[in-house]
Amino acid sequence: MEASDSAAVRPAMAAAQIRALLPSRGPFRFPAPYGTEGVRLTNAADCGGADCVDHVGYTYWRNTNNHVGSDTMLVFLGFDRARGGGGPTLLRYNKVTDEVAVVGPLFDPSTSYSWNSGEGWYFSATRPSTLYLHDGPALRRYDVLTHAMSTVFDVRQTFGEGKSVWQAHSSDDDRVHSATLAVRGETQQSLGCLVYIEDRQQFSYFPRTGDFDECQIDKSGRWLLIKEQVDGLQGDDNVVVDLQTGIQRVLLDEDGAGGHSDNGYGYTVAADNWNREPNAFRLWKFGDDPLRGSLVYRGTSWFVDAPGHVSHANARPGAPAEEQYVCGAGANAAAASRANEVVCFRLDGSGHVLVVAPVMTDLQAAGGGDDYSKAPMGNLDVTGQYFIWTSNMGGPRLDAFIVKIPAQLLPMAVHPTARVMHAGPPRGRS
Repeated sequence: MEASDSAAVRPAMAAAQIRALLPSRGPFRFPAPYGTEGVRLTNAADCGGADCVDHVGYTYWRNTNNHVGSDTMLVFLGFDRARGGGGPTLLRYNKVTDEVAVVGPLFDPSTSYSWNSGEGWYFSATRPSTLYLHDGPALRRYDVLTHAMSTVFDVRQTFGEGKSVWQAHSSDDDRVHSATLAVRGETQQSLGCLVYIEDRQQFSYFPRTGDFDECQIDKSGRWLLIKEQVDGLQGDDNVVVDLQTGIQRVLLDEDGAGGHSDNGYGYTVAADNWNREPNAFRLWKFGDDPLRGSLVYRGTSWFVDAPGHVSHANARPGAPAEEQYVCGAGANAAAASRANEVVCFRLDGSGHVLVVAPVMTDLQAAGGGDDYSKAPMGNLDVTGQYFIWTSNMGGPRLDAFIVKIPAQLLPMAVHPTARVMHAGPPRGRS
């Protein structure tokens, strides 16, 4: 634990140290001062010795399933077929023994799905074997154990042919879904944001007003966050939509509109690059009128992106945001406090930061390709006790890792032991 304004910099691990530390697969312990338990998920044998493991996707798309009540956790990763892999692949991790098993490719090699990286796919927060995937004009559910496929929605009947969806998100009760609607083709030109309420089979559509980035439904399914250019100035602004009342409010970029972010139940945790503090993250509660964000994290250097991206896949219904936490990680060429570490911080503005593990990534090393793909992109599981990310370990290829989060060191932040279903959002939305 350290204060967010701590300037302490822990030396990066050299590639030789990393090689000596890591097993071919399975458990290990990070050296002092971390002392946390890690698990190596992949190795060169999964790719025929090549660099085939894709980065995990993003902080808000879960690569791990709802494993509550089970000894095993399911993990999906992209093993690029063009680089020696078998396509999107299922792994099984035993939480009791720390054993990792590669179950195998999720799709037959004759299908187009087997060529997908898996970026933008995500596990359901509640259904243990359900994976969501975007597929042209449709959002699908795929059972990773039975391989049964079903359609959540298809936009063609409502929005016409030649459209596709991507950047999808789902509420934690699997009832409300959002996605970017785009023109199908190589350019994938974004048209705006759609929301689909599944039990009503009802679409809502929010056409773009300017340069469009993405949109995200919150975990309750009531609030929609749209990131797009509204006023023609600065960067992307935020449009917050209350799907229950239809009321929309705008938060301009220069007023603190979120960049990298993840949503909880009725709020978002977002980077604020206009803040007077470096690497600032603010908590924005969607129900506030006017919107006013509170500072929940600050770094020490303007020259690094740390923690870069944060994950709140562990958000709890019914608990105040101030009693919860997020985790994230970044990879930077410059040395600065927490510049290349997995960190977690509380959302109460206390300034307490839990430094969990080194990301073990060298941006100068070949593994992973460009800097974006080398970035950890890590995400939490639903319990907040496991964080998954990818690292090149200072070498020529990416591998995937899990670290166990010692959440007991974050007061008021320990996740309840039972989480299988969530309370749904109000049913009276229009």
